[in-house]
Amino acid sequence: MVQGHTVKAFTSELNALTHDVLRMGGLAEAMISDMATAFAEGDLELAQRVIGADREVDELEARIEREIMRLLALRQPVAQDLRSIIAALKVSNDLERIGDLSKNVCKRLIEMGDDLTSVGKGSVERMSRAVRLQLKSVLDAYSTENPQEAIDVWLNDEEIDEHYNSMFREVLTYMMEDPRMISMGAHLLFIAKNLERIGDHCTNIAEVVHFYVTGDELPLTRPKVSEMGRTKEA
Repeated sequence: MVQGHTVKAFTSELNALTHDVLRMGGLAEAMISDMATAFAEGDLELAQRVIGADREVDELEARIEREIMRLLALRQPVAQDLRSIIAALKVSNDLERIGDLSKNVCKRLIEMGDDLTSVGKGSVERMSRAVRLQLKSVLDAYSTENPQEAIDVWLNDEEIDEHYNSMFREVLTYMMEDPRMISMGAHLLFIAKNLERIGDHCTNIAEVVHFYVTGDELPLTRPKVSEMGRTKEA
């Protein structure tokens, strides 16, 4: 009877841990959405709120880490239970970095202030939407323990890279044509790089989810989508 109670209590603790990670993911997703809106509308007050929201993400990560240390010490998990706990640790670390990157973009928006122009707005909007959808999909994969959905996110990082390269070329063209755009262009390139890095962290999470569910690591080299027999969505 005691053994059954212990197993049930441990399962409940693992579920609570997953819930906290998903809550952290929801906060990070909201930060990306608000960051994109702040840029599109030049809303510096919203940008400031995104910066403030990062503290809650950091606090959740610290809470998750404390709980993980407790579970490792008291429960001594093995096999999939151990992978579940390590996955929670790694995913929370990537989510914390996503929060930092969103915060950094908003800090840059505030620096730009009244100098914010329409240049690059469409590209930032498209790239922000793409990385937010990547994060949503990988969090769904984590929540439902769906390895195929994790693979889809892992493959679609190529799309984020294409957005980044396109925006890089666009901004660089403006900078070469008009030297007055150099300062603004530098800000935009910084923003694009931060969005690209958010995509990288989503890919990291996808790899963690796949290993957690299957026990198998994805290959170090990502194949082209066509090599996997898939086509990307437009």
